[in-house]
Amino acid sequence: MWTRILDAMLRQFLVTGALDLTYPDGTTRRYGPGQGGAPRLVLHDPALPRRLVLTTELALGEAYMDGTATIEGDDLDGLLALLLSNAGQTDATWRRWSTRLRQWKRVIDQTNPVHRSRANVAHHYDLSGELYDLFLDEDRQYSCAYFTDPDLSLEAAQKAKKHHIAAKLCLLPGMRVLEIGCGWGGLALTLAQDYGVRVLGVTLSTEQHKIATDRAARAGLSDRVHFALQDYRAVQGQFDRIVSVGMFEHVGAPQYDAYFQTIRDRLTPEGVALIHTIGRAAPPGATSPWIAKYIFPGGYCPAMSELAAAVEHSGLYPTDLEVWRLHYAQTLRLWYDRFTANQDRARVLYDDRFCRMWRFYLKASEHTFRHNRQCVFQVQIARRQDAVPLTRDYLYPARVAQRMRAAG
Repeated sequence: MWTRILDAMLRQFLVTGALDLTYPDGTTRRYGPGQGGAPRLVLHDPALPRRLVLTTELALGEAYMDGTATIEGDDLDGLLALLLSNAGQTDATWRRWSTRLRQWKRVIDQTNPVHRSRANVAHHYDLSGELYDLFLDEDRQYSCAYFTDPDLSLEAAQKAKKHHIAAKLCLLPGMRVLEIGCGWGGLALTLAQDYGVRVLGVTLSTEQHKIATDRAARAGLSDRVHFALQDYRAVQGQFDRIVSVGMFEHVGAPQYDAYFQTIRDRLTPEGVALIHTIGRAAPPGATSPWIAKYIFPGGYCPAMSELAAAVEHSGLYPTDLEVWRLHYAQTLRLWYDRFTANQDRARVLYDDRFCRMWRFYLKASEHTFRHNRQCVFQVQIARRQDAVPLTRDYLYPARVAQRMRAAG
C-alpha cells in the first residue's frame, strides 16, 4: 500500500527533470518527464516508503544520514537540485496539506522564551569550534557573504558584507553600537577597529562568547568591544546603532513584536538599526521539519509581510530595504566545497552520520536559495525618517564621485 501511495505522490510531484527510484524490493521506476541521465535514489529499508509518505522531508534527510537511502555516485547536488526545483514549481495536494499542518503547529515550535532560546542556540552554535574552521572563512562569518564580483573569494566577499553593513549604519567614531547575535565576534571587531565605535555584542552561545572575548583581548580591543552571554531582551541602556546579522531567524514569529519593540527601546532618538536575515519571497510558511529537528530548532525565516508588520507595530520607520537573491546560494556552495574537502577531519570530530547530515544541510540550503523563493533581507530602520541620508549615494561614494567628474 505504502509503495503505491509513494508512487502516486512522486508522479504528481515531479513536473520537470527525472528521478530513478529503486524500491527496497529491487524494483526501479522513473518519475518525471525528463529524458536521459537522472539521479538514482536507492531505498534499502522496507519501512522507508511508509515514512516517506507520512513525513517526506524528515524521512528523506534521516534516511540519507543513516545510510538507509543512498544516491548513486553520492550525487547529493543532483538529487536536491531536482527535488527543490520541483518543490518551487508544483502544487501537489499532499504538499499543501503538509504545509498547512506545519503552519498550524508553528506557534508551539517557534515560541522561544529565554531558556528555550538558550537551548536552541547551544544545539547548533556550541558544537566544536574546530568544525566551523573546516568551512567558514578565517573571520568565522556564519552568514551570507556579499559578492560584489562573482569571482570574489569567500574571505573577500565576507569582508565586503561587513563593510556594506557598516556603510548602512552611518557610523561615526565614538558611537555606541549594540550587536544582537554577535557570533564569534568578527563584525564587532571590524566595526571597532575600522570605524572607531564601541560595541556591546550579545550571544547565548557559551562557545561563541568565549572565542569572541578572547579575540577582542588578542586584538587589543577589550576597551572598546565587550561581549556578554545575555539574551537581547535583557539588555539595558540606549545605543546609537543596533545591528543584527543572521540572528533574526532564531527569534520565532511569536516574538517578532517584542524583538522590534526592544530595538525601538534601545535606540537613541537619532538611532539607526540594520537587520540582516534570511527571508521568504513568498507568503508565510513553516520551517522544514528536518532542519528544525537537526539543525536549527525553533528557527524560522520570515516572509516580508511578517517582517513589515512587526516593524509597523513597533513604530519604527523603515528607511531602506535591500534584497539579496543568489548571494547565499554562492556562499553555501563555497561552504559545502570546503566542508567536503575537509570531511576526514570532520569524521575525527564526530562521525560519518554527522558528516552526511552536515552535507545534506549545506546542499539543501543552497538549492533552497536557488530554486525555492528564499533570499536575504537587509532592513534599515530608525526612530526618525531623517536619521539617514535621503538617497543611497552615501553607500557608494566612489560611484558618486565618478558621476560628478563625468558631469563636470
